[in-house]
Amino acid sequence: MPKTANPIVPFVQQELSKKADPQKAIEMAAYMKTEMPFYGVQKPDRLPIYRELARRFAPLDQREYQTNVQALWTLPHREEKYAALEYASMFPTFIAPASMPLYKQLIEEGGWWDFVDVIAINLVGHALIKSRSDLRGQIVDWSRDENMWIRRTSLICHNHHKKETDQQLLFATCLQLAHEKEFFIRKAIGWALREYSYAAPTAVNAFVLKNKDSLSPLSFREAVKHLVRSGVI
Repeated sequence: MPKTANPIVPFVQQELSKKADPQKAIEMAAYMKTEMPFYGVQKPDRLPIYRELARRFAPLDQREYQTNVQALWTLPHREEKYAALEYASMFPTFIAPASMPLYKQLIEEGGWWDFVDVIAINLVGHALIKSRSDLRGQIVDWSRDENMWIRRTSLICHNHHKKETDQQLLFATCLQLAHEKEFFIRKAIGWALREYSYAAPTAVNAFVLKNKDSLSPLSFREAVKHLVRSGVI
């Protein structure tokens, strides 16, 4: 191995190779509708690898954090890219505005829900809740981005913020994107509103009823699931 090679790469490749299952690899690729190769290592078997990854390769600074994420992300197998995202999520200190260009790149290159939703919620969302004043404008810009997955991120990055959700921004983004016919946008609008309804059922109820004609049927159905179960609507 060349001296300049990042040691995080052979570690992850070797550990995933030990647990590889060719039949599961075929099944996992079919489920994800992708030609990207899999090792065939399902999440429960990947978790010990992630824990050891964090123990052995904890980054010392922002640059090392981003370098390690990129080193894993550029590998060919999907589980290697999952490892990149898991690694990125393990170090809250570095989930910060400085990492947003990296996260945007990962979203654009990932281009599918299994990657994008993790980045949106675990990375962009955590950065936003820690640095709202710095990132609010960027999230607004992302809601207008030409890349559909970036726009989806501008919606679901609010998930799990509960009572700390930026209600004004979430509602404005939902209305701004409500006209789109793309399934992943319509689903994201409903998902984001449903998540917020656990913390603010009255506000979400008022919003969806007021804007029912603007929201797609899919967005509306998803948004009110908790409200219906809890008897609010």
